[in-house]
Amino acid sequence: MALGSNTKSYETPNHPWQGERISEEHSLVERYGLKNKEELWRAQSELRDYRREARDLLGQTQSEDEVATAGGDFLTRLKRIGILDEEDRLDQVLSLEISDILERRLQTVAYRKGLANTTSQARQFIVHGHITVDGARVRVPSYTVEVSEEDSIAFDENSPLADDLHPERAEGQ
Repeated sequence: MALGSNTKSYETPNHPWQGERISEEHSLVERYGLKNKEELWRAQSELRDYRREARDLLGQTQSEDEVATAGGDFLTRLKRIGILDEEDRLDQVLSLEISDILERRLQTVAYRKGLANTTSQARQFIVHGHITVDGARVRVPSYTVEVSEEDSIAFDENSPLADDLHPERAEGQ
């Protein structure tokens, strides 16, 4: 799917004023420390694309063996980025939630690893260049962390936060 330079990479909600949806979005933005709802809508569009691809693959195939082979590359990609577990199958993509996508963001993974006290602080550390992935500085909070990269997330060695006694370091780090 090639997007033009003026095309959004997400879809906004169909109706602007739905109280239940707005409060649910607000709680997700708070919990994951997102900058705004646009980041949430991007993640929702990503999830929608995954579900669409899974439905297309399931619709093209008839037998269990065909289902297993048809979505091989697609499933491998989702397992590599940690959205699916190793034993999950193609039909389980349809039951994914938005939190499965948001949990794989660098911002959330850095917070869960204990590099920051809050998700918002994790976002600030990333944007200010204090966090590295595989030794490379990453300044994008929405960077999708692969399972193989999780253990290599750390403070940049040149960052003042690399000092264990820095006052902004998370407790117990």
